[in-house]
Amino acid sequence: MLGKYPDYQIINLDKLTYAGNLENCNDYSQNQNYEFFEGDISDRKLVDELASEVDFILNFAAETHVDNSIEDSAEFIQTNVVGTQVLLEAAKKHKHKKYLQISTDEVYGDLKEGHFTEESILKPSSPYSASKAGGDLLCLAYRRTYDMPIMITRCSNNYGTHQFPEKIIPFFIQKLIKGEKVPVYGDGSNIRDWLHVTDHCRAVDLVLHKGRLGEVYNIGASNERPNLEITKKLLKVLDLPEDRIEFVTDRPGHDIRYAIDASKIKSELGWVPQVDFEEGFEEMVKWYVMEGERGLMNKGS
Repeated sequence: MLGKYPDYQIINLDKLTYAGNLENCNDYSQNQNYEFFEGDISDRKLVDELASEVDFILNFAAETHVDNSIEDSAEFIQTNVVGTQVLLEAAKKHKHKKYLQISTDEVYGDLKEGHFTEESILKPSSPYSASKAGGDLLCLAYRRTYDMPIMITRCSNNYGTHQFPEKIIPFFIQKLIKGEKVPVYGDGSNIRDWLHVTDHCRAVDLVLHKGRLGEVYNIGASNERPNLEITKKLLKVLDLPEDRIEFVTDRPGHDIRYAIDASKIKSELGWVPQVDFEEGFEEMVKWYVMEGERGLMNKGS
């Protein structure tokens, strides 16, 4: 972002929870146009102070791990719902030019056939996805009630480097390089659409600068893969036998399949995914293996 828009003043507010890693900002932390603040988006006073200095808000902040939300949803409600409301109030007060909510395809729930469009009803299955849907609905309500310049993006599962190893791919790599088995929920037939993180970032950038106010944009790369296939691909890249797979009791309310139609962002804004899945996957695995060898595997995004 800074390289592409050198005149922008970037303020990064991050709570730095267990999954945060400030070292991921090293590439641009010395840039005079960049400032970092450690804090909570539900801190009204802090958010108001920072919001007075900017023109746009991009809300990437979220508690995201479904398993954690099943154990205790309180932090998810606080960050994903209350935090979103605090940001929206700040954007309204300071009359920001744009507010972009970064959401997830999980707000739609699951489906066996077809694809979700931006017009599909929201039917979340987990406390996590319900909290994200709550944030989305607040954004749509603020758009309708206050005529605010709000947009929403909903992306599929991201993959790439620097992700905290609680998500399936880095989590499995961590266990495999330790010589452990990997736990696959149910029979591993649950399907996810995989989107490289750099393709996601390019899409967000396009929506921020060229998207239509009040609109929702799905972002997906049509890389649908069952979890078992992803697991076997990891084993193949790491040259490990399939007996390292351990099938475990399925997660409560586990969504069967996510699949979104991204034709809107493609036709309106000209976005297309650029990272080949096979190449991006192998590059990602090699990066995590290297981090594991350096003892840095537990640091994430």
